[in-house]
Amino acid sequence: MRDPAFDAHRRQWLRAAGFGLGAAALGALPFATRADAAARSRLILLGTAGGPTPKPDRAAPASAVVVDGVIYVVDCGNGVARQMVQAKLDLGAIRHVFLTHQHSDHNADYGNLLWLAWAARLHTRVDSWGPPPLAAMTRDFLRMNDADIQTRIKDEGRPPLAPLIVPHELSKGGVVLQDERVKVSAALVAHPPVVPAFAYRFDCPDRSIVFSGDTRPTDTLVALARHADVLVHEVMYLPALEKLIASEPNAARLREHLLASHTTTEQVGRVATEAGVKTLVLNHFVPGGDPTLTDEVWRDAVAPHFKGRLVVGRDLLEL
Repeated sequence: MRDPAFDAHRRQWLRAAGFGLGAAALGALPFATRADAAARSRLILLGTAGGPTPKPDRAAPASAVVVDGVIYVVDCGNGVARQMVQAKLDLGAIRHVFLTHQHSDHNADYGNLLWLAWAARLHTRVDSWGPPPLAAMTRDFLRMNDADIQTRIKDEGRPPLAPLIVPHELSKGGVVLQDERVKVSAALVAHPPVVPAFAYRFDCPDRSIVFSGDTRPTDTLVALARHADVLVHEVMYLPALEKLIASEPNAARLREHLLASHTTTEQVGRVATEAGVKTLVLNHFVPGGDPTLTDEVWRDAVAPHFKGRLVVGRDLLEL
């Protein structure tokens, strides 16, 4: 069920922003000078692995931004609900979910997160944002699990789940959402063959946080992240990757794909430098599950190309 007042408010913001990535669209918010402690943002890395296969040392990709106790989830890799519980986040406080792109390591638990949150204590509307076919995914997930949902409505007195989830499909960049806590802007990034793929910028009362999603270096991401306080960016360590794919029968094709759609350690440092970000947080590590790739290895590969604060991400790290 759509809320006409909400949609009208959103359209007003979209028209005002013009879906541009200029200074006006990405500048500081009117409430950015608020000093009350409740408005300060929390950034939690829920899962930092890259790729669809489960890893022994890192959970699947997902992050959370929390402002005034309200949770904005970015990507929904496998196990995200449990990761949120591990991080002591209230599943009932989820209000918005953003998917960067339609790849299984980023969307596998989109439906599960909201279904399991509803089975816990979620009873308020959640808006989801991301590329097509987000609306069809939502409908199909609810249909697939209708037997359980109807049982819990009747047996446990829960509210209907379907009206609580309102999907919004995105096809281009610009201001996506503005509420009393944050402004969220999107930019198209390059992650072939998946189109469209997005990066997101959260302008919070106290700082700006950018999520690259999966992408090779792109000018649109640099523009979106310009002077951001924090850039959470995917990273790929090429030397270890070469060893990993050497035994694959399609090694040449796989290498070509990875280089065309992801960002190496050298490149991520250069992107952060060009954007002028204050803190670079490494995320979505490729390859994952290799115990020889210590924090020092990742740091040493990126640090020559970025002189700001550098953080090697890990699951459940809060910044």
